[in-house]
Formats: sequence, structure tokens, C-alpha cells
Amino acid sequence: MSVLLHNIQGWVLDSCSLIDRWYSRCIRYQGGQKSRVECRFKRQCFQVLKSHFSVRACAAADGGNEDVLQKTDKASKKRKRKHSELNQGEVDSQAFHEKIRSVILEGTKTLVDSARSVGHLNGTTDAAKEPLPSQECSLAALCEMAKELPLVDEEELEECVQQLVAEDGCTSHVDLFSRVTENGADSAIVVTLMGEQYVIPPCTAFLLSDFTRMQPLVHSGSKFDLIVMDPPWENKSVKRSRRYSFLPSTQLKRLPVPLLASPNCLVVTWVTNRPSHLRFVRDELYPHWGVEVVAEWFWVKVTTSGQFVFPLDSQHKKPYEVLVLGRYRPPADNSTSSSVTSEVPVEDQRLIVSVPSALHSQKPSLSEVLKPYVGGEAKCLELFARCLQPGWTSWGNEVLKFQHTSYFTLTPADEREDVSKGEATRVCTDKPTITPVLSSPGESPPPRRCPTTVD
Repeated sequence: MSVLLHNIQGWVLDSCSLIDRWYSRCIRYQGGQKSRVECRFKRQCFQVLKSHFSVRACAAADGGNEDVLQKTDKASKKRKRKHSELNQGEVDSQAFHEKIRSVILEGTKTLVDSARSVGHLNGTTDAAKEPLPSQECSLAALCEMAKELPLVDEEELEECVQQLVAEDGCTSHVDLFSRVTENGADSAIVVTLMGEQYVIPPCTAFLLSDFTRMQPLVHSGSKFDLIVMDPPWENKSVKRSRRYSFLPSTQLKRLPVPLLASPNCLVVTWVTNRPSHLRFVRDELYPHWGVEVVAEWFWVKVTTSGQFVFPLDSQHKKPYEVLVLGRYRPPADNSTSSSVTSEVPVEDQRLIVSVPSALHSQKPSLSEVLKPYVGGEAKCLELFARCLQPGWTSWGNEVLKFQHTSYFTLTPADEREDVSKGEATRVCTDKPTITPVLSSPGESPPPRRCPTTVD
């Protein structure tokens, strides 16, 4: 299971096992033929074995407590600036860190100790030492080129959802840039798109487009009960590395969140550790959308042995990231919608502890952690997504990045018999939803959905 344990401090997750469960049933379309394949995300992507800090940093980070932290690497040779040389942003960062430090340290220790007591985070690995996948992603460039194409008119947008695979297994008909594309089958599928092979999870929908071409998502008519986003925040390291294009903070206000959110929709935003970004989300972005801040959570990154991946008190990188959670409060005249998310209180300062992916910008899935707060039949949307999830709709200019087959190990299934047409084409009869775990009194009957769940 992906949630290894859950207590009042938060959760410990196994991201890789969750991804593997999504692809437990997988069909490959190749040369007009269908075949079963076993599909697993490459284990080496989640084998972060060593912490990135020095002996001196280790002692400073926890007053010598080496149970959570680990002595590794040599001390940095970079010249350390005096405290008086810190700029205002760094002073603000330090103040924020001191405010939450005890929450991170004590909560992580409790969660890691609990995980170790049941056999997890003990440093064992089942992955051979292999290099990380290094697929060059050109999706953002393709989205930029697609902007030169004429916009689809509103009449065509009325039919803006298309099925990914035709009856004969063909995908050549698919327009990925101006229509929401849906895999309505209850099996994952391996298909060829734009000359590359991708693994698409079951019961999922996605739109591959630039920030300026989100109209098909809005015109699809869906209202979502959960919206998670990981914006490409502007920072110096991104500018230097040019790993992806960033978006100025003020441009985020243009996201059509009020048009996509149902009343009481839970909105979750990943935020870097820059206080200016956190203030912007809390004080400008959420109020602009009509979203009320209800909690701040922290994703704590640890090694396979349970140590922080960076020193807790590092001036350069912290072993945690912030999530800001809020509820969408529509104007009074819009609050009579038939789709109203029942509001479950969200606790503040919860921790999500997991071994991070070694791949840049691959965040852990929050689907199972957030289920109790949005209800079992919630419609879920991820913005700025770089991968797909079963039961979710995803949008971004790199939305298929981590679906490329280079990140998976694909092997022929043991069973060699032909895949029956009925099995290969069973479909979800409604838009993607996540599997229910709760039901509240007075809830309407759940819509029909995939017979295969992701629980």
C-alpha cells in the first residue's frame, strides 16, 4: 500500500508502490495488436540512499541527534557569509524556518520511528544500481509550436473530450493540443503518441497545452472538488539550469480556478521555501480566486534509511516543501450549484514523509492522503501536471513527461493468451473520479465509474 502509516503528525508514503498499483493491469497496443504487459516504474528513481550534508551540518541540525540524520559527504568548500550579509529574503526564510523547525523535526522523528517499527525506512533496497532515465522532454516546445495553430471555435469545443484509443487501437486521430483526451478503459494502456511511447493509466483524462490554451478544459464543463497545482515558480536555480520555463507569480492569477472549482473545492498549492511565494499564495492568489486558506502542510523528504535528504538548518536547501490548502468560497449568487463538496475540517501543520524521486520536479501523489477531505466520489484536477493519475484530470505543457516508457520497465505478462476484445475495451461510463473511502449522510448515490479501483 502507498500509505505506510498514518498518525496525528501525518503520513508516511511509498510513492513507487502506488504508481505500480496504477499499472497492475496494462495493455499494449502495437502494430494493430493488443497484448498484456507488466509495467513497473523504475525502482532506481526512488532509491535515495544518502543524505547530502556534512558531519558539521549533521550535528548542527539536531544538536547531535543522529537517529534521524546521517553523517555523509565532506563539508562544503563554499565561503559562508556572515549573518549580517543575509538579504531580506534570506532573513525572512530563516524566520519562517525557526517558526516551523520543531514541527518538522519532532513530527518527522515520530513518523520515521513508527515506520521503522513496522519494517519500513530501514535502508534496504530491491533496485540494482542503474543510471536514472534521461529522456529529453520536448512537450513544452511542442505546446509552444501549437500556439501558432488557430484556436478551436466554441462550437467544436462543445465536443472537446476525445477518446485516446479508437476501436482498432489507433491513436493517429488524437488532437492532444486542443481537446481533453480520455482513456476511458479500466486498464492502463501503452500507446504511441507523436512518435513516442507513453503509458497511460486507467480512467484518466488530460490536456496537453500551453498556459494560454486552457479553453478546452474550461469548456469541458467539469467542476472539480479537488484542485492540486505545482506551479513553475520563478527562482535563480531554474534560471541558471533552464530545466523548465518558469511563470511569474502574477500570471498565476490568470488561471481560471473559479471556473473549474465546485463550491468548497479543496485547492492545494505546492510552494517553494521562499517566503515571498508563500505570502503571495496566502495574501494575493487565494483571495483573488475566492479561496480561503485553511491549513499549511509540509512534505518532508527522507532517504531510504529515514534521514533528512538535506540538513534541516541548511542555508541553501531544506529537506521540506510547503503545501498551502484552501477552500473555494464562491460568491453568494453562485453557491446554489447542485455539485457542492461536503466540507471536512482540514488539520493544520500535517507532515507527509516520503523518499523523494530522484527525477526533477516529480512530486508524490496526494490522492490517498486527501481522500478523507474531499469525499469518495470527488472529481480531481491537477494543474501544471507532469504525470497522470487514475481517476484524475491533468493539465500542463509537460503533462505526459513521466508517462514516457523510458521511466518504466515493461515485460510481457506471464499469461500468453490473446486479450479479449471485451476485456481490452471495458470503459468508465463517467468522467474520472477517485475511489470512495467515505460516505456522508445525505450524499447522493455515487456515479457509475470504473469497475477496477485504485484503492
